[in-house]
Amino acid sequence: MRKGNLWKFYSLLTNVWLTFITIKMKTITLLTFSLTFFASAESDSEKPVHLFVLSGQSNMAGMNPETGFMTEAKKLFKDEKVVYIKVAKGGQPICRWLEEWQDIAKKNGLEKNHIKRIHRGGKVEFYRPILDHYKEMVKKHPKFESVNFCWMQGERDASGGADAAYKDALKLLITHLRRDLKRPDMNVVIGRISDAALDRSSWLAVRKAQCEIADEDPRGAWVDVDDLNDREKDGKIINAVHYKRPEGYVVLGERFARQGYALIKGKKPAKNGRP
Repeated sequence: MRKGNLWKFYSLLTNVWLTFITIKMKTITLLTFSLTFFASAESDSEKPVHLFVLSGQSNMAGMNPETGFMTEAKKLFKDEKVVYIKVAKGGQPICRWLEEWQDIAKKNGLEKNHIKRIHRGGKVEFYRPILDHYKEMVKKHPKFESVNFCWMQGERDASGGADAAYKDALKLLITHLRRDLKRPDMNVVIGRISDAALDRSSWLAVRKAQCEIADEDPRGAWVDVDDLNDREKDGKIINAVHYKRPEGYVVLGERFARQGYALIKGKKPAKNGRP
């Protein structure tokens, strides 16, 4: 073979070899990327997911879960995932979550006209949305490691004369949620209403009922808010119904997260409601 032809042959062979190496390296890189992506996706899907259902009236509605609750939850749960559902509206009695409230009220001695004044023919507006949001959340996260119900409500019942029926009503609401969410292991964290009206027996009765439910339930805990509502008015400190903004609601969210975390991890929640 002549030198010119030999040189052309070597050049062709070199180009073929370089092309082969390039293709091989691209294939290896693509394969490595695919495996890394798959491992990452698999790792995310394997993370335990904890769901918190946040519900209640104005003080729950006023809480921004992203500023206090989620910030604290991320610190506590670290690599585990926390998601939440929030269904809350100000000024609502517990009968807006419970179909059987009128029967419970009658059983606990409330007169017919009094029941009508409280109920006002209103609908059960806030129970179904919890179930609907839960159904949507299950599509994203088919298996929850835990489900946790955080409840901040009771001021309306305490000031509207519905205190006698409150304990039985809240217990039944919890029972319904455990049944309908198919989570008999659902944890419960109850926010005890503040010290805004300790001169009213009805207010004291609701506070007492909330603590009793939390203490009697093996998966229960409660949150104290008596230090979150102090305000100055006309040079005097008063205990308001609503909490200081934003710090009061930030602390409220943190306490819900901490008490929930304790229940989930099998630890003892703070007995004084201030974890």
